Order: sequence, then C-alpha cells, then structure tokens
Amino acid sequence: MSWGPLRPARIDFSDAQVPSAPDFGDTYPPRAGALGRSRHVFLAGNGLPRRWAGRRRFVVLETGFGLGHNFLATWDAWQQDAQRCDTLWYVAIEKHPPRRDDLARAHAGSRLPALAADLLRAWPPLTPDMHLLDLAGGRVRLLLAFGDIAQVLPELVARVDAFYLDGFAPDRNPAMWDPWRLRQLPRLAAPGATVATWSVASAVRQGLQAAGFQVEKRPGWGGKREMTAGVFAPRFTPPAPPGRQPLAGVRTVAVVGAGLAGAATAVALARRGLAVQVFDRQAGPAQETSGNAGGLFHGVVHAQDGHHARWLRAAALQAARVLQPLIDSGAVPGAVPGLLRGEQALVPAAMQQVLDTLALPPDYLQVQPQGAGAAWLYPGGGWVAPAALSAHWLQQAGITCHFGSTVQALQPTPAGWRLLDAAGQVLADVDAVVLCNAADAQRLAGTDWPLQPVRGQTTLLLAGLPGAPALPRPLADGGYVLRLADGRLLCGATSQRDDADPALRLADHQQNLATLQRLTGWTPDLDPGQLAGRVGWRLLADDRLPLLGPVPDGHASQPRTPDQPRLVARQAGLYVLTALGSRGITQAPLAAELLASWLTGDPLPVPAALVDAVDAARFTSRAVRRAARPGASVE
Repeated sequence: MSWGPLRPARIDFSDAQVPSAPDFGDTYPPRAGALGRSRHVFLAGNGLPRRWAGRRRFVVLETGFGLGHNFLATWDAWQQDAQRCDTLWYVAIEKHPPRRDDLARAHAGSRLPALAADLLRAWPPLTPDMHLLDLAGGRVRLLLAFGDIAQVLPELVARVDAFYLDGFAPDRNPAMWDPWRLRQLPRLAAPGATVATWSVASAVRQGLQAAGFQVEKRPGWGGKREMTAGVFAPRFTPPAPPGRQPLAGVRTVAVVGAGLAGAATAVALARRGLAVQVFDRQAGPAQETSGNAGGLFHGVVHAQDGHHARWLRAAALQAARVLQPLIDSGAVPGAVPGLLRGEQALVPAAMQQVLDTLALPPDYLQVQPQGAGAAWLYPGGGWVAPAALSAHWLQQAGITCHFGSTVQALQPTPAGWRLLDAAGQVLADVDAVVLCNAADAQRLAGTDWPLQPVRGQTTLLLAGLPGAPALPRPLADGGYVLRLADGRLLCGATSQRDDADPALRLADHQQNLATLQRLTGWTPDLDPGQLAGRVGWRLLADDRLPLLGPVPDGHASQPRTPDQPRLVARQAGLYVLTALGSRGITQAPLAAELLASWLTGDPLPVPAALVDAVDAARFTSRAVRRAARPGASVE
C-alpha cells in the first residue's frame, strides 16, 4: 500500500525565532532553545550518550522528525563522544517533511552549522518512501520514512534502542500519540530499550505502560515542569519470525558472483566490518551481463503506485545518492544529467494528471514536452559504466576477490558453510554465503524459483559520426540510447527469451538501429554487419522483482502455516541476491543494503510490504495461499 500522496509541511516563519505549523495550530521548538530541549528531553531522557558507548550499532527511532533539531543534537553528541558506537542509526517518521528551502531557513544561524549544512545537502526528494542518507562517512545513517505514522510504524523492521516520542501536542495531533500507535513500539524495541518525551499527558503515560514500559516523571525543560521517561520491561518478548531473524555472530561472508549484485553486496557487508571473500568463475569483475559499456538508472511511475513503482522509485533514489559522488569524483565513468523516458500509453494531459494525483516532486519526476507528445523526465536519472562500478566496489577495504574460482558446491558445517570447487577442494569456510551468481544460484541453493534468463544484444557506434545527435541526456522507450564518456553511442537492447545464442546477430543490430532512429530521428549511414556490440543475459523472476534474502528451507518443519514470506523457515546463513533483470544498476545499491541489513540485524531500509515483495520466500508462501483456497487441487 502506498504511503502517498505526500504533502510537504506548511511552515509559517512570521516569527523567525519560533516557526509554526498552521495546519496543526502549534509551533516548532524555538530556535534559541531547540538544542537544549533536545539534549535534556531526548538525549538525557534516554541515557545518552552513555548507553551507546562501545557498541557496534545503536538505533534511535523518532516519531516526528519536524525540522531535524533532535537529530542534529544526537549527531552532535555522537560526534563529540570518544566512546561513541561504531554506527548510529537514526530512524525518523514524518508525515509532512519540510521542503529544502524551508529546512535551510529553519537552520539559518544554527548553533551546529556544519551538521545542518550536511543535512541540507543530503535532503532527499519528498517522495512517500524510506530514504537512507549516509552522513559522517557512513557512520551516521539517517533513515527517513515519509508518511503517516499509522501506515509507517507497522511497516518498520528494526530493533530500536531509544525512542524519541515527539510531534505536536496530543490535543493538536492526536494520531501521533494514539494508544494503538504506542502499542506498536514493543515489536520494535530491543532488550533494554528506553523512551523519552516532553509530554506527561496521562493517556501517553498509560499507553506506554500498557505497551510494557516502566515510566516515570522527570524534571522538564524550559516552560514545562515535567517530562516522561521509561524503560522497556515486558513480561514476554516473542521471537522474530523465521524470515526476519539476523545471523547472530556473523564475521565472515562469501559472495558468489562479481557482477553488479555481488559487488554491491560485498561492499555493503564490508562497510559493516565483515570480512568478505568474493568468488567468480571469470577472470575479473563484471565479465558477464554487468559488463556492458554503459547502463541506465532511473525510476518508474505507475498510477496505482504499487510494489513495482515503489521499489524502483526507492531504488532509483538510492542509486543516485550512491552513484553521484562516484561519478563526480571520477571514480567511475558516467553522468547524472537526467533521463527522458517516452510514454506510449498516456497522452500528456493524462501524464500530468498521474503526476498531480501522486504528488511526486519535480526533483524526482516531471512531464517534459517532446514533439507532439510528452515524456517522463527523471532529473536524478543517468548512466554509469557497470564494469567500472563493480571493479570500484570490489577494491574497497575488507574485500578479497578470487577470480577464476568456480564454486561447484556448498556444504553446511556446524560453524557455517564450506565452499568447494569442482575437484572437491575447499575454497573457503565462512559464517554465511550470499549467492549473486544469476541463474546458477538455484543450483547452489537447491531451489526451484520461477526464473528465466533473457538474451540481450547492444550496439556500439563510433564517436564523431556525421549527423549524430548531441544527446545531452539518455533517452529510453522500448529501448535506449546514451552517449558514453568517450563520445561513442550505445543503443539497445534486444530482448529474447529461451535464446542461448552468444553470437552477435545482424538482425539484432538492425533492431537496435531502428530503436535509435525512433528515439532520435537520426538514421546513421552504416553497414550493420560491421558494428560492434555485446551479448548478455538478464535474469528475470516471473513477477519482475528481484530475488533476495535468506534462502527458504524446504525440509524444515513449520510451526505456523507459512502463508506470508516472513513465516517461511530459512537455511541459516545462506542468502541470495539475483534477478535484477534489465535494471541492475538501479536496483543493486538498495538491494545490497537491504540484504546486508537483513543479515546483520540493522534497520531494514524499505517497508515490510516491499521486503515481502522481493523476499526469496515469496513464491513458497504464494503456493501455500493458493493451496488453501477452496477447490484448490493438490498435486
């Protein structure tokens, strides 16, 4: 279910020192006292910074981000603390986030100017999604969930150490403080979790007590005499379902496959301090489907804003955040000039209506006139060289690559997994394995997912051809064309199922040239038989979503009917990330972050509904639901 449409905050700056929210009849914290209020109520109220000392990870959840004062105060305390945790996760829910200009205005003259400037630079497009922003070199991870708390809170997957209950006053914003909302907190609370809020309303304190918190009143801040703080002390804590349990004590991981999926996974795991070994049968990274000269990244838009649109939008936003710095620094070839995608099903007026109904912001999506029609403009879209990107990721600290090493078999061991080559020799013993080796993942996992490889051929044209279009940005619509950094044009790609032919084909070059002519209006005077190109295979699941997460265990007993993916039993320590299809560049950064968080127990960077949608166990649970329908046949 979509969290949209998202409506940005309306902020009244008539009083420059005390901004107000006319829609709620309340004020934001006074500028002069915001930092002191945050430190007293939320930091001290949760025993911070003492409680995060020496830990690998500490997770804060704030129920109303507002203008970000509590986050900045927490970040500052973390930065000043010599005993700080390795990584600070700060998860925040906000129904009406501020626009970038309003956020800048709110923090003009901030007492934490450097941190406020960093937050402003990272501020995302206001789409109804979860946005993972890496700050302080990735050691402070701000996960913003833009949506109504009634929809967002049930979809968070995290183990929270400290709750900041903020928001406008209970009588002005009752949905934020509803007892039913407070009863959602135990599902998220880690052992010993704490809570703090400036409110001492009896309904709030009673709601927290009913949720398993032992609460007390403490001296308040500013004009408030008292505040509330508490500790989570439940009588019973149910275990997480099988499909949501992290791998305890993991330190070593083997990644099979060195394409985009494998490289992205390796770097996501290594950044969490794990020792990662990458195995690939080829002589170097991205030698197969990920080896094209260039590839696109961008989102999609659907009027229903279902799972596909939400997943690919979140993935595209994450890809732009990750790739832009790499491209700007020259680490990998590429560009983020925006991308134009043609629309064949809708007239321009209908396109604009979809955009207005979904309320998607112009820094994510626009309707761009094009000829007699219109196209979708994705300002954060662009292209990158996937082989160079994969190689860059695999060069990061903590990753050891073994090229020319074929993993023939996997064996479970008491301590984890053993990887064997074709001669039965041991390649590695590790705590966990992640299969990123496309269709061959099924063989090693011993599963039968509905996957299909799809052959694709690209065509490469030399730079400087007479009459060639300038192509300031890539074009896509039933194919694509982009200008590479060296001036060559890359166009494609064909799509053929059940086709294992590795040879370049004249008919495919002709089809790609026809796509080039349709997209640009230019017909090059060339002999198609003399053109360069490349053949590769994209792997697709039958629902066209990626396949990732812990691998189902088809032989385990099920204590509950596994009619939802999270209830399906798993093979401990065995994971998969594959079937990225034709959108590998777009999906790899977010998919890898999701898998790495899933494996290590970090907060998941997408809502639970999308985790279920891409979960490798979704086909198992679908089969269970089909069998339970009246009249279903049993095979």
